[in-house]
Amino acid sequence: MARQAAANAAAPSSPVCTGINAFPAPVSTCPDNPLPRREARTGTVAPVVSLRPRDAQRTERRRRAASTRRDVSFAGLSQKVAIAAAASGMVLTVALPTTAAVVPAETQTVAAAAEQEELQPVQAAAGADVSFDRAALHSTFDPDAKLAEIVSASGGDIVTAEAKGSLSAPLDRMVMSSAFGTRISPITGAGELHTGQDMSEACGTSVLAAAAGTVTFAGWHAYGGGNRVVIKHANGLETTYNHLSAMDVAVGQVVERGDAIARVGSTGASTGCHLHFEVLVDGKNVDPLGWL
Repeated sequence: MARQAAANAAAPSSPVCTGINAFPAPVSTCPDNPLPRREARTGTVAPVVSLRPRDAQRTERRRRAASTRRDVSFAGLSQKVAIAAAASGMVLTVALPTTAAVVPAETQTVAAAAEQEELQPVQAAAGADVSFDRAALHSTFDPDAKLAEIVSASGGDIVTAEAKGSLSAPLDRMVMSSAFGTRISPITGAGELHTGQDMSEACGTSVLAAAAGTVTFAGWHAYGGGNRVVIKHANGLETTYNHLSAMDVAVGQVVERGDAIARVGSTGASTGCHLHFEVLVDGKNVDPLGWL
């Protein structure tokens, strides 16, 4: 028994495969699992770690989170680059699919030829007088031309906004009294149509022509106007000046805008010194204030 025990002790024992971790499968140091080269040279065994399923899932989540952070970082970097490029004036172009029809090559050629023809320089003769000065702007207002244009274009249907300012004031200082329209007559006390605009002024004050024209009447008015002057302007327009103390023009005389034609008075159906001024279009009285 003792001899057998000694022999067993002296005999080399068979290698025992021991695992580093018990789960899921031990990594063996048995001959069928040889050591790596470095471990074979040094004679040491590097620890080999096996992961449990939970540890493997945690590692996978960390790997995915790191990958996501890299993607987000890259996207943020791309956005910063785009903003910086836009701020510096660079043009970023993106090729997008289009459904526009393709222009045939023949059409493109014709369009290019037409464009080239339009871009041809303008030529002038050698002795031509070419000036690049700006055109002069004139601000001179011709009220008589405006007056003729308004009346001829309207055909008698005058729009106040268009006629306003086309006639000049018949007095240097206008103090309005009785207006155009229906009123109570200061003489009879009855209702009547006042056919003009009354302007109060001292007797003897100069009365001025409201526009250029020809005197068609200068005399006594039988219907209350007293001494009356009528001037015919262009295209059926007339102005009348009533209750005058004196008349300084004769029938057929041509007058200009602003000429002195008479003097303020109180003749005819009048209660005091004033000018009764009328505007007629094709023989019909209209409100003078729409023209002054």
